[in-house]
Amino acid sequence: MSAEQHQPEQNPFDAFRERYYWRPGLMVREVWAVTPDKWQDDVMHDVAMGERKISIRSGHGVGKTTTLAWLIIWFILTRYPQRTVCTAPTSSQLFDALAAEVKRWIGLLPENLRALLDVKTDHITLAYDPAGSFISFRTSRPETPEAMAGVHAENVLLVVDEASGVPEQVFEAGAGSMSGENATTILAGNPVRTSGTFYDSHHRLRDSWKTYHVSCVDSPRVTPKFIEEMKEKYGEDSNAYRVRVLGEFPKGDDDTVIPMELAESALLRDVQPIFVAPVWGLDCARFGSDRTALTKRRGNVLQERTKFWRGLDTMQIVGAVVNEWEITPFQDRPVDICVDSIGIGAGVVDRLRELGLPARGINVSESPAFGNRFANLRAELLFKARDWFAARDVNIAGDAELAAELTDIRYKFRSNGKIQIESKDDIRKRGKRSPDLADSFVLTFASDPITAQSGGTSNWSKPLKRIIKGIV
Repeated sequence: MSAEQHQPEQNPFDAFRERYYWRPGLMVREVWAVTPDKWQDDVMHDVAMGERKISIRSGHGVGKTTTLAWLIIWFILTRYPQRTVCTAPTSSQLFDALAAEVKRWIGLLPENLRALLDVKTDHITLAYDPAGSFISFRTSRPETPEAMAGVHAENVLLVVDEASGVPEQVFEAGAGSMSGENATTILAGNPVRTSGTFYDSHHRLRDSWKTYHVSCVDSPRVTPKFIEEMKEKYGEDSNAYRVRVLGEFPKGDDDTVIPMELAESALLRDVQPIFVAPVWGLDCARFGSDRTALTKRRGNVLQERTKFWRGLDTMQIVGAVVNEWEITPFQDRPVDICVDSIGIGAGVVDRLRELGLPARGINVSESPAFGNRFANLRAELLFKARDWFAARDVNIAGDAELAAELTDIRYKFRSNGKIQIESKDDIRKRGKRSPDLADSFVLTFASDPITAQSGGTSNWSKPLKRIIKGIV
């Protein structure tokens, strides 16, 4: 028997590691038979070559989450021992998006590779050494900033998805996890916030980060139809288009009432709902491009995305609202339905009240209920809405269109120092759609003082302002 015949065969897993240790892009091509985009190839190559800090800002649908999933799986299959920690600001983003994508690609591995991994709900381990090599999914919250803290191993990979929304306390607590020689942090997400670690990695701290910018316009994965729809819906100069299509940070307009990062971070934030009586806001429109919109808010959360209808007359609007009332469980029905009573809304209020629903007419052009800071009630209510967002414990049910409308409304100061909100006509002159969803949302704040004072029982027949002034 020859000497060659006495040599043991190479372990297949060792052969796998040897082939792909420095070449994650090759693994994607050969194992999954997928061709990465150039930027995806470049990011994976950077990680393989030991780049310690990488930050990726992008538009929607460019393959960012897929790239992270490929890297996470490649890392656990080629590095040992290793610890990979993945985090995101919400459980839905972390588990329904990133973790789900990782598990999907694990499911597409050849059976012999798939058998090496033990997949659980919030972690994935190397089957023969769970303590020595694992992937952990941990949601980032201000009250539990240790999501990325205490991660130490010979090889460390920290993955932060939707990094704009991750609290700064998490980055501070996780700084020590980068102390090892073979440690890499990847930040990725839509650039919705003009402050914080993710923003700084593309600006003030750019020299210490390897940065990537991926626009939908340049991505073969994004259809031109999506780009045109976003352009038509929000306008090319809007922050929504900048963030979701171009992958650019929003403009820091000083005259915007509600900053984009406040509204965007509330889209899917994990919050504990406050159980108080719901309030509905109804902005009425008859014909044309404007929409009748209905927002349902319960304390710090929206009960669902804002609903809207086009082309309804007065009685049809009433019918739509009555239908919503009837299909809503008793405990979820509103204590107040606040209706913009200017124009068509006056008739809607009268008929809803006649039918026994708790409708209240709100004339937003009235003087403000409290003090002299605002030019009218509309401005006062909009700034109440800004304060609601600023508390950072609210959720708007993933209503991205509502967020876009709210963050595009501007204000100015009159010569007497009072704050005035631009009119709907002024907004249309800027080439934007009337903010009907935003207006219906803002109307829900007209009920707060009444609900707080009365414990949920409103005197529906009296004007709002007189009741508010009567309780202060």
